[in-house]
Amino acid sequence: MTSPLFTSIHIGGREASHRVVMAPMTRSRSTQPGDVPNAMNARYYAQRASAALIITEATQVSPQGKGYSFTPGIYSREQIAGWRLVTQAVHAEGGRIFAQLWHVGRMSHPDFHNGELPVAPSAVAFEGKIWKVDPATGTGGMADCPTPRALDRDEIRGIIADFRRAARNAIDAGFDGVEIHGANGYLIDQFLRTTSNVRTDDYGGSRENRLRFLKELISEVAAEVGANRTAIRLAPFLTARGMACPDILPTILEALEFLQAKQVAYVHLVEADWDDAPQFTEEFRKEVRARFSGSIIVAGKYDIGRANWVLERGYADLVAFGRPFIANPDLPARLAQRLPIANFDPATLFGGEDHGYTDYQPRQQAA
Repeated sequence: MTSPLFTSIHIGGREASHRVVMAPMTRSRSTQPGDVPNAMNARYYAQRASAALIITEATQVSPQGKGYSFTPGIYSREQIAGWRLVTQAVHAEGGRIFAQLWHVGRMSHPDFHNGELPVAPSAVAFEGKIWKVDPATGTGGMADCPTPRALDRDEIRGIIADFRRAARNAIDAGFDGVEIHGANGYLIDQFLRTTSNVRTDDYGGSRENRLRFLKELISEVAAEVGANRTAIRLAPFLTARGMACPDILPTILEALEFLQAKQVAYVHLVEADWDDAPQFTEEFRKEVRARFSGSIIVAGKYDIGRANWVLERGYADLVAFGRPFIANPDLPARLAQRLPIANFDPATLFGGEDHGYTDYQPRQQAA
């Protein structure tokens, strides 16, 4: 019997022979200054082009959207040219690739903003850390995020325009589509939750108001590049980073009804993957599927057994793997043939050059 993970599916504008997606992972290797993608990034993604779909590392839509050192942007001419190297390399290997578009909101630091505070729906203190490089020493480490300042209405409209422009830039750079990062406590997620959004205007308070930013943003991006090239990532069970909102599950279910009506390319659900995280319940999976009949990608410490389980029950259509792709550029083949999965070097996750990035070999070459 064929494993559900290795049955064909239409995704990213093509027929894929399996359902193994490469999840977005921050690796902090853009060229400085300017946060520009480069030839090394192109090699990295091309090596992993056997994925049914590659979703890039989170990519800031503006300078204000940045929250981590050396992460790439997609708003300057140089950045667009750098991403074109990536898409051309992936397509040359027969792959498909979506750009993940990102605004971190309050998950940032004044060092990235000329000393100014990061922005958010509301000026709410929270516990969160970002990775940044000390300009004096050149070494990277985790830094606390300050209490942000609240966005005004004109700024909110400006950020939506930034996402629309970034989506156009992505298509111009050769991407097959874009995934809006609405998960993990970043700006869109901050608007959704009562714990981070205490606004009293029409972007806060009621569930309808907290969903307004997401709906307007998706509508603008879909109008620019097409709903079939627009996707979103959401994190229903996230509680870290001050995001434990009691109303988040009904809010996300309501968002899914909107996304169904929009007929977006897919919804990507990231499951909390730390040891004591809240469980992504089967009941919630059923509620998700009842509201969204399009393609669903799930991610979060999946192995073949769990991947087949979620696919067999129809709760998802594809499964994204993150860290296993780091040291296993040929991960789909290794999974299909039940070959050993190599471990990665955690010291090389963020920053650096080719070591720990493009020097992991496919099993055939390694052998």
